[in-house]
This record gives sequence, C-alpha cells and structure tokens, in this order.
Amino acid sequence: MSIRLNENFQNSIPFLQGYKQLKIPIIDAAGNPAWPEMFPIEKIHELADIVGQRHFSAQMMLEYVAQERVQLDPGAVHFYSDDFDLFSSRIGENNITGMACYWDPSTGRQNHDGSVCVLVYRDDKNRNVFVHDIIYMGVEDEDMHPLTNQCISVLDFMQKHNLFRIGIETNGIGNALPEIMRDIARKHQRNINIIQISNHIKKETRILNALEPLLSTGHLYMHERIKQTMLLAEMLAFTPMGSKEHDDGLDALAGAVSMTPVPARPQGRTLNQIRANTDFQI
Repeated sequence: MSIRLNENFQNSIPFLQGYKQLKIPIIDAAGNPAWPEMFPIEKIHELADIVGQRHFSAQMMLEYVAQERVQLDPGAVHFYSDDFDLFSSRIGENNITGMACYWDPSTGRQNHDGSVCVLVYRDDKNRNVFVHDIIYMGVEDEDMHPLTNQCISVLDFMQKHNLFRIGIETNGIGNALPEIMRDIARKHQRNINIIQISNHIKKETRILNALEPLLSTGHLYMHERIKQTMLLAEMLAFTPMGSKEHDDGLDALAGAVSMTPVPARPQGRTLNQIRANTDFQI
C-alpha cells in the first residue's frame, strides 16, 4: 500500500481511521456502577459531591459540558443569619475548620474595576463554604491616596472579624500593596500576615472552577448581609466567555475559596458572669 505524504512529510491518512470509540461511563443508563468492586455507588455519589456536576459529567460520565453553557445560579445559594462564634468555632450548627480573607485590589475609581475584600469560612468535613462578609471599596476621583484609604478600610474589616492573615492579589496594581499595607498596619499597631498571590489563569476560568462545583452540589452558603451587595447580581450576569459586566466580587470570592485557609479552632467556652452571694454576717 502506498502512502501519500504532504509537504510536511506527515501521514495524510486520518489518525485512527476505521477505529470504533468505546465509552464506558461510570454509571450506566440503569443507574448501576460500571465497576462496583472498584467504585460502589456510594463512592460515586461522594465523588460527584466533591467535583461538581460539570467535572463529573465530563470525566466520569464521558459527556462533555461546554464551558460557555455553564451559569452561576444564585438560586442554589443557601442563606444564613448566624454570626461566627469564636469560642466554639461554629456558625449555627456548623463546625468551622478554616477561614480565608482575600483582597482583589483596584484603584476603586469610577468606571474602573472594583476593589473587593471578602471573608469566607469553611466546614471542610462537610465541604461547605460560608461567604460571611464582603466589602466593595470605591474612592473619589480626586482622592490622592486611594490605596492608603483602602488599606485602612481592609484593616478595619479584619479587626471587625478578628482576622490576622490576608491574601492579596499582587497582579498589576496589587504589586505595591503588601508593603503599603504593612506600613499602615504598623502605624495602627496591628499585627498582620500578608500572603502575596499572583494569578496566571484566566479570570473567568478561576471563577468557574472555584464556584460552580460548590453551587452545583449545594455547598455554597452566604450570610444574609450579602444580599445587600452586588455579589448576587454579578452571579446572574456572569458568563464564562467574558463580558463587560462587573465580576470583581466573584473574582475575590474565587480567590478566597481557592486560598489555603487559616485553621479555625475553638477558643474555649464563653465566660459566664458569676455573682457572689454577699448575704452573710461576720
């Protein structure tokens, strides 16, 4: 058989021509596992709960879901009103194992990207993430020290939630922020630990990979106060293909979810007031 070569001396016969494609999804049409001795149905459900529907469909069911078809549904978010209890390390009935504070900085001027700092708590045993608080920072165009004033706002945010470590995205304008933040923290007599984070993955991909698995598996929780911010509107407007709509809060949230959390441990019982019995005679 003669083989015709093209100009680059490559085989002109299509690769794997005549071969048949064999697909064996991890669960068949009847709902039975393909390899029950290796992957019992309980383990499969646990795996789907970890990776989310999109990755599970593509990797385990061999049904690719195009990225542009994925949406971030605010209707999948669970809301709560409890505060974080430092002494028990709990939010309501949920045991908290870690926390992360992340700042995605910008100048904060009008018609520019927003500057957003977000706090999340984690219950890693049950794979739940709690978006507890978020601040969108903006400054007036005539403000001569936009980063300095934002650093003060972030320090106040950290003090409000008893935080001592923060991740700062250092791409672009954030490159100078760690030193500015440390200097202002010293002037305010605050001890903080700054983690410098440089992102090289496309923003839309970062957001999708961090948030879609949590939403599709029902593991994303938000405090009621988040409803008063732009975050839910950003979720509705988000598209993996990119748009002109603001997604600064989503970007900061994705950073917080992806960041290595600070371990959270109970600080002890809340001190109860004790009243001495003074009704006695000497």
